[in-house]
Amino acid sequence: MFEQFKTRATGVGAEVHRVVTCRDAVDFILGFLKKEGVSDLSGSYAVWADGPFLRGVDRELLKQVPGLSLEVTRERAAQAKIGISEMSFAVADTGSLVQDQSAVDQRLASSLTGIHVAVVPSANMVSDKTALFSRISPKTSRYIAFITGPSRTADIERVLTIGVHGPERLIILFVDELGGAA
Repeated sequence: MFEQFKTRATGVGAEVHRVVTCRDAVDFILGFLKKEGVSDLSGSYAVWADGPFLRGVDRELLKQVPGLSLEVTRERAAQAKIGISEMSFAVADTGSLVQDQSAVDQRLASSLTGIHVAVVPSANMVSDKTALFSRISPKTSRYIAFITGPSRTADIERVLTIGVHGPERLIILFVDELGGAA
């Protein structure tokens, strides 16, 4: 299923990676932030939305990263280059990510930044929407978001523009050690 997801997601412009441990995921993200030049300058910030994965990370280590904020506000996210958030599920047949984004910081980190890094438990990959809706219910989830690739739109002449209504880049990081939802 992972290969099918990766094929679909990369087909719409996402970058897909997979690591075994949570420590590998932190190393990947910190390396990515460094490579992308995250700093204390406006337009070079990174914001990381709260979630189960982040709660298990050494925050003192993260506080040492210049330009990285664990407090996601509308203003900070709008000035950030990179937003990091957690996704609940991945749908293999469409290459889509799914999250109940009732928490405002999740929406801000995934939609206002130029680059979105999505952390996903590998065990929460499902084959299709039917399988997804057997695990979540729109009746109990207030704000279900489906994200398929970087933001894109086209005008009447079919001129494609990337990043108009959201991030220009989507980096998806599957983490095997995270397990999955019940």
